[in-house]
Amino acid sequence: MQDVVWKSWACGLAVLVAAVVLSGQVLAAEEAADDDEGWISLFNGKDLEGWKINENADTFKVEDGVLVVKGDRGHAFYNGKVKDHDFKNFEWKCEIMTKPKANSGMYFHTKFQDGGWPDKGYEVQVNATHGDRKKSGGLYGVKDVMDEAPHKDNEWFTQHVIVKDKHVTVKVNGKVTCEYTEPDDVERPDSMKGRVLSSGTFAIQGHDPGSEVHYRKILVKPLDD
Repeated sequence: MQDVVWKSWACGLAVLVAAVVLSGQVLAAEEAADDDEGWISLFNGKDLEGWKINENADTFKVEDGVLVVKGDRGHAFYNGKVKDHDFKNFEWKCEIMTKPKANSGMYFHTKFQDGGWPDKGYEVQVNATHGDRKKSGGLYGVKDVMDEAPHKDNEWFTQHVIVKDKHVTVKVNGKVTCEYTEPDDVERPDSMKGRVLSSGTFAIQGHDPGSEVHYRKILVKPLDD
């Protein structure tokens, strides 16, 4: 009799454990689905459709589903249909891999220009071991991450930019690396007059021939303005 009771209890426990595990799996799946909700891809992994290069087009190539950025200075501006490439409030994230001594950047609230470093908008730095002390995860020249990069070369990492009205948050691999609220009366030096929050498109930077940076999963989630 005791053996029967024990088997019945063990069977019931197994069913309960299975139910708990299944419940957890369902909850995790629902959370993953919620996390994916609203994200739109800006890069098709095949070519640069929806992007416009301002100079040195050879700096940007698509290889095996990855945007490889290597060569003379140039910028790829998003010029596609999503929000008519004009974003104010949004979340924007990329999976990125830097090669040793590489430098790049993720611009937002910018606009296309024929050449040079973008005059309009903010740059979120991409740099682990380049000689520039300003590293990934910071707003270049405004609120920088100095000397110690929050990621390593030759490893994929995620850089996530959230802009809501006057507030900017940057995360690397889910950790906040920069929080910045732009003052209403912000003043910039002449070399950075356009570095203010407004609206605009995105751009990815090709910095120099010695810099090789890979981008994939370039995603945006527009937020209410």
